[in-house]
Amino acid sequence: MESGSRSRLLRFQVLLLVLVTEVWGEFGMVHITSEKGSSSGKDYCILFNPQWAHLPHDLGKASLLQLQDQTASVLCSPSDVPPEGFGNRIPMVMRGNCTFYEKVRLAQVNGARGLLIVSRENLIPPGGNASQYEEIDIPVALLRYSDMLDIGKTFGRLVKVAMYAPKEPVLDYNMVIIFVMAVGTVAIGGYWAGSRDVKKRYMKHKRDDGADKHDDETVDVTPIMIGVFVVMCCSMLVLLYFYYDHLVYVVIVIFCLAASVGLYSCLSPFVRRLPFGKCRIPDNSLPYYHKRPQVRMLLLAMFCIAVSVIWGVYRNEDQWAWILQDILGIVFCLYMLKTIRVPTFKGCTLLLVVLFIYDVFFVFITPYLTKSGESIMVRVAAGPLDSSTREKLPMVLKVPRLNSSPLALCDRPFSLLGFGDILVPGLLVAYCHRFDIQMQSSRIYFVACTIAYGIGLLVTFVALALMRMGQPALLYLVPCTLITSFAVALWRKELGRFWTGSGFVKELPPPPLVMAPVSFPETPEDSRAAPLHQTEEAQTINPTLHAEELPEEAGTEDPATPPINVTAAPDRTESPDNITGSEEEGKNQEN
Repeated sequence: MESGSRSRLLRFQVLLLVLVTEVWGEFGMVHITSEKGSSSGKDYCILFNPQWAHLPHDLGKASLLQLQDQTASVLCSPSDVPPEGFGNRIPMVMRGNCTFYEKVRLAQVNGARGLLIVSRENLIPPGGNASQYEEIDIPVALLRYSDMLDIGKTFGRLVKVAMYAPKEPVLDYNMVIIFVMAVGTVAIGGYWAGSRDVKKRYMKHKRDDGADKHDDETVDVTPIMIGVFVVMCCSMLVLLYFYYDHLVYVVIVIFCLAASVGLYSCLSPFVRRLPFGKCRIPDNSLPYYHKRPQVRMLLLAMFCIAVSVIWGVYRNEDQWAWILQDILGIVFCLYMLKTIRVPTFKGCTLLLVVLFIYDVFFVFITPYLTKSGESIMVRVAAGPLDSSTREKLPMVLKVPRLNSSPLALCDRPFSLLGFGDILVPGLLVAYCHRFDIQMQSSRIYFVACTIAYGIGLLVTFVALALMRMGQPALLYLVPCTLITSFAVALWRKELGRFWTGSGFVKELPPPPLVMAPVSFPETPEDSRAAPLHQTEEAQTINPTLHAEELPEEAGTEDPATPPINVTAAPDRTESPDNITGSEEEGKNQEN
């Protein structure tokens, strides 16, 4: 019985190994040059199975052979072979109903040195079994139909080809750029949001110079909002998976609008410092212009809309549009970090843990639930290969690969980092900065959480290089930031206050009240009763105002002296009724 079970287990392992090798494929490159030498060479993506034959890693070691265009046939029968055979050339044929082994066997028997199979569908690794691998010793690879058309258009029919597979670098330099952008956005956004939030608590009564608002309103995140947000994210992701070609344009329009608002919000503090353009537009009844905005702010709004429109029109220009997309993405993240506020560490923990589960589920679990075995998150983020629109979602930071790599030509020409991987940990960083300011802890929470975010991002890059597949960044970012923040609060013995937020609104000390001394002129004895009858409004003295609460027009010679607002007593000569009580007493005594 034991030997039988062992035999069955061995057979199962062999079968599993065969199944794995059948679908094993690697990306490579085919280098195309013209036989006339009139144009420079160009690389195209190919997908090959190294079990058929290995490709050299260096282009200099690859054989440069003539390409024979046989795309009129599928090479499934001997009748598809030309009378003269292939003669040390590489035939290029269409993919048909026969197996890859039948094609490559016919090509090898008739003198071919390799085989390129053109596919109109997704590239699937050419598979076989162990005996077929031993019989074939020429490389076989799949080429996209669109690349075949480009080869004919660019080089014509007389071309030479060389197939090779350069090694993938462990880390691309574009990861450094993404790291700097992501950590910088989180640090600046968290610092700005925390400082602005505390500053606004001392400026509740500040008056702006007109109808414009210098600061945007903040939105406090509640547990109910977190639940609704996660349900919306799940629903939108699933809808994009099934109806990508239709909904992608909705996401593009939403991104353009949000990026315009974010760019305006980030640039407006700098524009308000300009010494010109302060005049306002004339009175009108238009929806926005009835507030009579300043000319400089109106020009800024037009500029921000124009930038978003330019990106929307040229978004598929891979050479430079990614730069504009990253700029708009960064200002959008800064705007969201400044606007959305999580008031407690308890809320931050709930938000990060829920989105942690959401990210892991849609990356690692959904491949077991889809027919194609694809991750819903990776498919939607990178864009489906079978999409008719060839559009990509803009809700990511993207940087092109900076080295020669098959992945740059094949499936991932850009390295991506989603906005959620910046915004979600960034909300915790902003909360840490607010708590630092309240507790006067020298920014220790803020610095520790920002460093933890950077470490988590580095771990994400390492996992990406080792596993060679898309990674849910929150899988590494959430534990790093949450555990670090929790450890700092525990070390400083402030975990209770840190968990509940310690009542930012209630416990922040109000501005100091300083009563300025007031001297009144001496009054005669017979008129001492008059000041007693004056109303309290006549002697109202305003407490010291915060420096920023003063209107811009108001100015004092000594800024340190608190302003005094003493309401003048009513004029006694206006009417007969305006008579003080002491005067009426005197008349009554005379009578």
